[in-house]
Amino acid sequence: MSKKALIGWAVILSMGILGNGCVAPPGGGGLSHARGTSLTLDPWGHRPGPMGFHTVIIDAGHGGKDPGAISRTTGDREKTLAMDTAKRLARKLEGSFRTVFIRSGDTFVDLDDRVAMASQRDGAILVSLHYNASPNSGVAGPETYYWRVDSHGLATRIQRGLESLSPRRGSLGLRRRRLRLTRNPQVPCVLVEFGYLSNPTDARRCADPSMRERFAEVVAQAIRTQAAQGDAGTGPKPPPLNQPLSRPTDPPGS
Repeated sequence: MSKKALIGWAVILSMGILGNGCVAPPGGGGLSHARGTSLTLDPWGHRPGPMGFHTVIIDAGHGGKDPGAISRTTGDREKTLAMDTAKRLARKLEGSFRTVFIRSGDTFVDLDDRVAMASQRDGAILVSLHYNASPNSGVAGPETYYWRVDSHGLATRIQRGLESLSPRRGSLGLRRRRLRLTRNPQVPCVLVEFGYLSNPTDARRCADPSMRERFAEVVAQAIRTQAAQGDAGTGPKPPPLNQPLSRPTDPPGS
């Protein structure tokens, strides 16, 4: 992690700043695991999905010099929509979970720094929020990515909820992908793409604040259910895969 990022994250942890603007209880990530499942740091995630966790790390995709996708229909930038949705999600989790932002403003954070920040807390999950784009403007709908076995249940719940809000046309739906934010963190982690800014219908839907509020509620409800029930009702678990960490030099689609 860069020296600048280390200093910034140390300040966030020392102040106990949460995504909802509250102050964290003392003790950092030292949560009791007596009633929980899969709450310790683990580099592989070959285990059941988490239950009884109390911390949600929220990663608003892109930021700063990296705008992410830009809609030709609405002019919206992915980084702005992602930050807005992250704040909505944090408000919905207030009172039930500690929420920690990877970035709380329009700043650039390297992917490997995001991974390092997320991999410092027991009893936590990571949710990375994004808006998609494709050269094919006909592709539309939500996608949810995971890699670790312990992330399948939460990813399934999120994708089910999003598909109830937005029709899927050509998008990948629930997808297992070895990305830096799905393979490398040592906590259960998912990456959510709410819709395609390259699709005119999706772009207008994503530009609507009331729809982003509904997106945030779907993710919040999936988190609440996962914390209460674990993987119950999410179907068979995928097999463990012993693949190396994701690197920027990996070929596309690996």
